[in-house]
Amino acid sequence: MSHSDYPLSEVPWASRKGLLSTSAVLLGFTFFTATMWAGGSIGTAFAFQDLILAIVIGNVLLGSYASALAYIACKSGLNSVLMGRFCFGEMGSKLSDMLLGFTQIGWYAWGTATIAIVLVKTTGVPAWSEAPLMVFFGIAFCLTAMVGYRGLDWLSRFAVPAMLLFILISLFTGLADAGGWAGLVAQTPSGEMTFAAAVTVIIGTFVSGGTQATNWSRFARSPRIAVIATMLAFCVGNGLMVITGAFGALVYQQADIVDIMLAQGFVVLAVLMLFLNIWTTQDNTIYNFAVAGCNLVRTRRRRLVTLVGAAIGTLLAVFGMYDMLIPFLVLLGTFIPPFGGVIMANFWVRYRGRYPAMAEARLPNFDWVGLGAYGLGSCAALLSPILPPLVGVGAAALAYTVLQACVRRSDVGDVARDS
Repeated sequence: MSHSDYPLSEVPWASRKGLLSTSAVLLGFTFFTATMWAGGSIGTAFAFQDLILAIVIGNVLLGSYASALAYIACKSGLNSVLMGRFCFGEMGSKLSDMLLGFTQIGWYAWGTATIAIVLVKTTGVPAWSEAPLMVFFGIAFCLTAMVGYRGLDWLSRFAVPAMLLFILISLFTGLADAGGWAGLVAQTPSGEMTFAAAVTVIIGTFVSGGTQATNWSRFARSPRIAVIATMLAFCVGNGLMVITGAFGALVYQQADIVDIMLAQGFVVLAVLMLFLNIWTTQDNTIYNFAVAGCNLVRTRRRRLVTLVGAAIGTLLAVFGMYDMLIPFLVLLGTFIPPFGGVIMANFWVRYRGRYPAMAEARLPNFDWVGLGAYGLGSCAALLSPILPPLVGVGAAALAYTVLQACVRRSDVGDVARDS
């Protein structure tokens, strides 16, 4: 694709996609192993009915947040990092570029290491092959991302139905092993967690991904398609991942679908599921990095930035740094959602639902209203004892609205004094 997926400009309407394409790409992104671990962490802490209620509430809130950003992305044709220029200014937006880009490199390192480690454990290949496997997969997983949206679409259309089939086979087998529906409902909680904490875990697993899903929802043919596809991915798709992890923890004391399938004796399906699950998230992850990197250094060479990001992520995996990165990445998850709150407020409050053309926009180097609102939202999220991601989004949006009103009032006062 000669345009390289418009890394520094709006997606034109001639390049927009339909519901099937947009949904497939977003579902491939949300089918993520780490989300199942989150489900496993809450699976043993609640009675079955309360567990399902927490999963539904958490994923509806997550889906609503991501869909609100998807609507703006489709209307404007811009992704989150490009919207960051309108929120934070030409130079100020580099803060969001580095924040969003670094998290994606970290997750890429984690995914690359995970598939190599699991393959060594499950297939019996020599332990010394772990590092070479990381190098191989670190480069291989970025190939579809280098192609761009078309590559992600092609992979997701094949991988998503296959993974859905594998998951359904595993769930029905597990239901039989649990003694049917009655046996599952009769399971008694063995852990302790508050309901609010469970909802926070569910939202927190993929709220950073929801902030960056605008990279694909901006390709939607209409805002309606963007919202429906995003809700399917972040409410239904992500919800299925959480349910699968919770189910596995209840029945097999394993949260990951690969471990569950191995316990059920589905070795071949487990390896295929691991490969498709990791690949469909890895290529989306490194695509996210490339988009942020292009905006950071103001280059349209997205394929080159993709390859550079994959190389960095692979090196982090090989040298074991992914073990140290994960806690930091989880902490960064607290600081990413307020960015989404600033985007929403900036789009509706300042620009009244319509950004000017990116090529014609005259923006300051630093927009202190946006930066100040982001800082306040991040502090609120960090200090909040419950639902930090949602608190961060709400506080950032409210702070932006108030600060923008103060700036307008000050500008009106300056004009009145000059006259």
